[in-house]
Amino acid sequence: QDYYGKELQKSEDLKTNACVTSARPLPKAVRDALKHIHEEVVARYYGCGLVIPECLESCRILDLGSGSGRDCYLLSQLVGEQGHVTGIDMTEGQVEVAKKHISFHMDKFGYQKTNVEFLQGYMEKLGDTGLADESYDIVISNCVINLSPDKRAVLREAYRVLKPGGEMYFSDIYASQRLSETVRKHRVLWGECLAGALYWKDLYSIAAEVGFSPPCLVTSSPITIGDKELEDIVGDCRFVSATFRLFKVLGSSWTGPGQVIYNGGIVGHEQELVFDANFTFKEGEVVDVDAEMAAILRSSRFSKKFLIRAGGANTAAPQGCCC
Repeated sequence: QDYYGKELQKSEDLKTNACVTSARPLPKAVRDALKHIHEEVVARYYGCGLVIPECLESCRILDLGSGSGRDCYLLSQLVGEQGHVTGIDMTEGQVEVAKKHISFHMDKFGYQKTNVEFLQGYMEKLGDTGLADESYDIVISNCVINLSPDKRAVLREAYRVLKPGGEMYFSDIYASQRLSETVRKHRVLWGECLAGALYWKDLYSIAAEVGFSPPCLVTSSPITIGDKELEDIVGDCRFVSATFRLFKVLGSSWTGPGQVIYNGGIVGHEQELVFDANFTFKEGEVVDVDAEMAAILRSSRFSKKFLIRAGGANTAAPQGCCC
C-alpha cells in the first residue's frame, strides 16, 4: 500500500521493467480505446503484459488489483454500455484516482449510464466486498497476483466468482526457481513485483487444485532489472512476464478431441484468432484440437464463434512453458 500509494507517483519511478512489459503489439481497437483514458489514470498505471482478452461484448469483467483503473476504463469501452466492469484494489489512493474519473470517462464514451465500479478490498477475500458466486464472465489481473501472500486464495476466489465456462485471463511475473527468504522479504523487490513471483511450475499445480483447466500460455517476455544491487540479491534466478488464460470448464464439456472451424466475427480478430502459444485459428480453416481445447471452446463464450465437431486430434498439443 505504501509503495503503490505513496512512493510511486508515476510509472517512470519503477526500478525494473517488470511492471511495464508489453508482450505483444496492441490491437487497433485497444490502441484507439487507450486514447480516451484520462492522463492521470494512465500515469498512475503499473501493470505488465497484455490483459485484454477477445470476444468481450456485453461481458461482465472483474479486474483484480485494478489500481488507477486504466484497464477497467479500457475494457469499459470494449464490453459496451450493456457490459460491466468491476475493479477491486487494496490501495485507497489508487481507488480514489480511479473513482475520481468515472464521470469523465462515461461522457467521453458517450454512455448514458455508468458501466464501471471500483471497490477497495482484497482479492483473496472477494466475498467481503459482496461479490457473489458465478457472477462474472471474465476475471483479469495485471501484474498483481505476485503481490499476494496467498496465491491459492486468489485463484480460488476467482474460480468462485466466475460463471461456468468463465475465464481468468491474467498477466503476472514468474520465477525460474523458488525464491530465497532474502529475496522474498526485500521491500523494493516486493514492490517491483519480483519478490512475490511464483515459481512457474507452481501455477500449474495450484490451478489444478482449485479446479481450473490447465493454464494456456499466451505470451511471455524476459524481465530486465537494470539495478546492480537488486541483481546481486536475486542471483541466478530469472524472471519472466507471462500472460496465461485459465478456464472454469465443467466436467460435462470433456468429451474428447475434436475439429474446430473459426467462424470469424470477433472484433479485431476477424480473420485470425491467436488463442495461445499453441493454437491459432484462421477463419474457415479446420484445426485439430485436443480434448482440453475442445472443452474450453465448447463451454466458454467462444462457443458461438466456432463450429465444433468430435474426432480429429488423437494426441494432446504440448503445453507451452513460460520460462
